[in-house]
Amino acid sequence: MWMTAVSFVVVVLDQLSKWLVLQNIARGEIIPVVPSFFNLTLTFNRGAAFGILAGVPDGTRQLLLGVTTLIALSAVLYFLRKDYRDQKLAQFSLALIFGGAVGNIIDRFRLGEVVDFLDVYWQNYHWPAFNVADSAICVGVCILILRGNKSHESAEKKAVEL
Repeated sequence: MWMTAVSFVVVVLDQLSKWLVLQNIARGEIIPVVPSFFNLTLTFNRGAAFGILAGVPDGTRQLLLGVTTLIALSAVLYFLRKDYRDQKLAQFSLALIFGGAVGNIIDRFRLGEVVDFLDVYWQNYHWPAFNVADSAICVGVCILILRGNKSHESAEKKAVEL
């Protein structure tokens, strides 16, 4: 139940932040938050992460993104039920990923593209704009990777002790 709550909070925060940005920032408008590092700027991403598939024709792009998203969400649910059934940190990570994916899916169905507005940069080098859902996905994936490395190290340590 708590995993559903985590996913729900991610979706609500994501959609609320996007709604606030859409209500208050014009497309392409730049609002400096931390000079020379972080802006709010409204952009839209028709593709996947980093704009991948953005240039693909609408029908094909929507089909590819829809199928890929369904596969990813199915994988998250599988891991929650099978591999990580008793592992709270992994469950939390997957709940972040699931909530982030749902947040972006809502945009795709509602607007045909994902609302991005967080702009991190240094000098003239800008990271692609992102949103709360993207952040939740990245944090969830990073936790899983770090957790996986620790699990692997623990298994190696136990094997050496034997």
